[in-house]
Amino acid sequence: MRLPKLASVFVFLGCLAAYLMFVKRHYDGVRPAISKIPPHFPHRLGLSGGPKRPTSSEVVSGRFQYGVMFDAGSTGTRIHVFKFQLEDNEAPKLAHETFRAIKPGLSAYADDPEKCKEGILELLAVAQGSIPSSVWSSTPLVLKATAGLRLLPGEKATHLLDRVREVFGESPFLSRGDSVSIMDGTNEGISAWITVNFLTGGLHGSDTPTVGMLDLGGGSTQITFSPQDEKTIQTSPINYITSFQMFNSTHTLYSHSYLGLGLMSARLAVLGGIEGQPLEGSSTELVSPCLAPEYSGQWEHAEVLYTVKGQKAGEPIYESCLRKVEKMLYRKVKKAEEAKDMEFYAFSYYYDRAVDLGAIDEETGGTIKVSDYIDAAKRVCNGMAVTPGENPFLCLDLTYISGMLQELGFPKDKVFKLARKIDEVETSWALGATFHYIESLRSQ
Repeated sequence: MRLPKLASVFVFLGCLAAYLMFVKRHYDGVRPAISKIPPHFPHRLGLSGGPKRPTSSEVVSGRFQYGVMFDAGSTGTRIHVFKFQLEDNEAPKLAHETFRAIKPGLSAYADDPEKCKEGILELLAVAQGSIPSSVWSSTPLVLKATAGLRLLPGEKATHLLDRVREVFGESPFLSRGDSVSIMDGTNEGISAWITVNFLTGGLHGSDTPTVGMLDLGGGSTQITFSPQDEKTIQTSPINYITSFQMFNSTHTLYSHSYLGLGLMSARLAVLGGIEGQPLEGSSTELVSPCLAPEYSGQWEHAEVLYTVKGQKAGEPIYESCLRKVEKMLYRKVKKAEEAKDMEFYAFSYYYDRAVDLGAIDEETGGTIKVSDYIDAAKRVCNGMAVTPGENPFLCLDLTYISGMLQELGFPKDKVFKLARKIDEVETSWALGATFHYIESLRSQ
């Protein structure tokens, strides 16, 4: 009986050996075909520095993605070079940022646009020194111009942007037809909202709620937030509501830019001036109760030099100035009722004037209430009747800021967070605009 059993064992072992030999030969035959794939993969993505431009979907296929954003403002041009770490099914992480700025702004070359190329080339050299040459051809290169070019006559702005397009087209980076443009105020607000919520974690998942954003520039001011109440969406003007896709989610925003209600433009209006070059022979002397009664000085705005003087009034300075501000703001601002219940960050002149008051630290920021601006305005304005302060416009600026916040619908006890940086990253619109642009490449 033992022989048949032993024979069965030998037969089983023989079959197992034959099976293993088959598997080995099959694996050896397939393996060379697999090993040929990796060397071609980087070249296909445009990562080898070859002449082939990548497609839009290939631009965002690596584990790291770079993006170059030029912020062409009214006083200077700034370059942001971002390095993002891409994550599967998650929002990217910002791994590094390189920043450089030059002056003057593009608009300074309006009468000789060819001269703007030198500064653009200087900043492009910064990008080339910050990004590995192997990924230049897959790195989007974008310039967004803001207030400076918005205020130029259309033809002059076009000539400047055409010179930038020429430089971009000759660069080794990924430049498309929409890479150079003038950004409107609403998109500026949306991009800043993206930046803030990326840095606070609001775009990384549903666990962290998004925050609202207030920005007070020189020529315009923006408010942007994500409404949670359907009533806000239904009752707001149609051009205040926008939706977009980002990080596999749809975001609906309430966003509006009030052109002419930035702090410098508002200051001119409250003083009694009119935006733009004065007519020949017209007076550039402005008299206002928002200034110290005995004050006389000069102020330059939009390349016009004004003589500004204080005005004696029969009532406290704050009350007189407040009436001027309320008259200027009358029916120009729409209340956003839902905003009063949301967390908001405030930037630019909201931040700067809080620093002037000593309400926050200049480096670290802090928090401030609407009532803090009001109380400070009363103290500064009425104090000018005795001793003019170092900043002759602080009374006017604080009265305007507190009035503007209340017109937007914020109560006196509303608290705002003030920050220039979040996690050591500048709270600029440039980061959000770069995200938005890369996302648009992904969807094409």
